[in-house]
Amino acid sequence: MKKSSCALILGGNVNGYSIIQELHEKKVEEIILFGCCRESASYSNKIKKFVLINDTPESLYGEIKRLHEEYEKIVVFPTNDLQLENLHKLYNKISSFCFLPFNQENLLVCLDKFVQYSYCEQLGIPYPKTIYIQEKKDLEKIGLIQFPILLKPAQREDLKIRIFRNMKINKPEELRNIKSKIENYLDAGIKFLASEIIPGDESCLYAYVAYRDLKGRILNEWTGKKLAQYPDSFGVFSSASNKAPEEVRIQGRALLNGMDIKGIAEPEFKYDSRDKKYKLMEINLRSMMWHRVGNLSGVNLQYAQYLDALGKNVNPQIQVKNKDIHFIYLNHEIINLILRRKYLPIFMKNIWSSTESYIAVYDKRDIKPFLKDSIDMPIIIFRRFMRASGAIQRLQKIRGHIAGGQKSINDSV
Repeated sequence: MKKSSCALILGGNVNGYSIIQELHEKKVEEIILFGCCRESASYSNKIKKFVLINDTPESLYGEIKRLHEEYEKIVVFPTNDLQLENLHKLYNKISSFCFLPFNQENLLVCLDKFVQYSYCEQLGIPYPKTIYIQEKKDLEKIGLIQFPILLKPAQREDLKIRIFRNMKINKPEELRNIKSKIENYLDAGIKFLASEIIPGDESCLYAYVAYRDLKGRILNEWTGKKLAQYPDSFGVFSSASNKAPEEVRIQGRALLNGMDIKGIAEPEFKYDSRDKKYKLMEINLRSMMWHRVGNLSGVNLQYAQYLDALGKNVNPQIQVKNKDIHFIYLNHEIINLILRRKYLPIFMKNIWSSTESYIAVYDKRDIKPFLKDSIDMPIIIFRRFMRASGAIQRLQKIRGHIAGGQKSINDSV
């Protein structure tokens, strides 16, 4: 006999495990994890089972169909953009028994950062000076922006192909050095954004996070800020807090409503001290790495989605703002401490200066995910050191020469 419902989390990294923690704390018992590898959350005692899949829509569809043999309703929680794209491709096949937390009509358009900036223009939301690069001739327009600039794909292509997530370019000479590589990506259909770099470190980054239901109502929301990123100021979450000004909430709400974004979403802003404005960096259309800050400060967006998917009432929650709550990914913090110069004061402040501090992936009643994450740390440090020293690039070139030589031999035989 089928059970009534389950929560399906896609991806077992920090954001996936944080979803599992929140739902488990709210007494959701049927929690299933799908992942492309054995990440930390796959070792949790809070899940019913872990299913290994690959990153194709066909693999995802096959396992969701099997899961539907056990459960009438599947509430899906994606944690990266490729998962969103795969779910969108499967929408017509699975939406009758799966709750899919996005607007099927505009999801793919809204994943494009240039489209996000276009909406900023319409809605009066500040954003960085930006050039959209669709073809080779657009590279000449980059000179309209003052260096240094940040170059990044218009969509998250790094989940599908080997490409940088973002690249800081300090001067025109550096751009000329990588021009042929960028042109190759453009030939392959990859589009880019070249944006001014807003002054200030990662502690100037703020987020608005909300769950907007399929009827277009914001059922719950919270705001916060990053304290540090990994491996540098243009990286990903390392530590975060629940502090943020009201302007972030106002602008975030305007974007979600103006773009008709549905599900859990996170507009991220950077404060520009030059004109005292909060400028949009990007919008994540799913749960990002540090979403547990909301849960720890009294707002349960994941549980709100779960209740809404089952047609149950979602009570409004008010975020705790009278305490300074820090959420710390110790793995990234320790690597930053080892590899980033003068990071010790930042590390100490992130760890000790809060009213309350919580460590990502750590739960003494569910210790295996934390142990798995800790074991992975030396590997990450080694890779970072190799990349910084240029050893990986040299090895890749050697491998390429060997492959090319082997091809020449085969051709001559």
